[in-house]
Amino acid sequence: MRAVVTRVSSASVSIDGAIGTGFLVLLGIGPNDTQAQAEKLADKICGLRVFADEAGKMNLNLAAVGGALLVVSQFTLYADIKSRRPGFTKAAPPAVAIPLYETFLDLCRARGFQVEHGAFGADMAVQSVNDGPVTIWMDTETL
Repeated sequence: MRAVVTRVSSASVSIDGAIGTGFLVLLGIGPNDTQAQAEKLADKICGLRVFADEAGKMNLNLAAVGGALLVVSQFTLYADIKSRRPGFTKAAPPAVAIPLYETFLDLCRARGFQVEHGAFGADMAVQSVNDGPVTIWMDTETL
């Protein structure tokens, strides 16, 4: 699984939801990804300490700031860009990706967070006000 995590002061997606302080998570799912990888990624993201403490240091996690998550499916994180026209055959097909996407949402909710999301496979307008900016790339193959 791959994720681009952006610390935001607000984010929204035109289809379903909006959040205030928290993370905008662009989530890509590969064909061989598993529930174990979803759990590992949810743990890493939900525990990530990138919010400023009283001294201005990135020491606080999502729970400490009362943050939420906006998770948007993003098959383009698996783009093959060898040519000028990207190919997406390295992304999981919907039969694999949708259950893992929903599992990831549930795992974050089970950790006590408000989780908003887009609609899998839909055209969406995503807006975010980046805080920092702080943007982190994650790949479960390297966690």
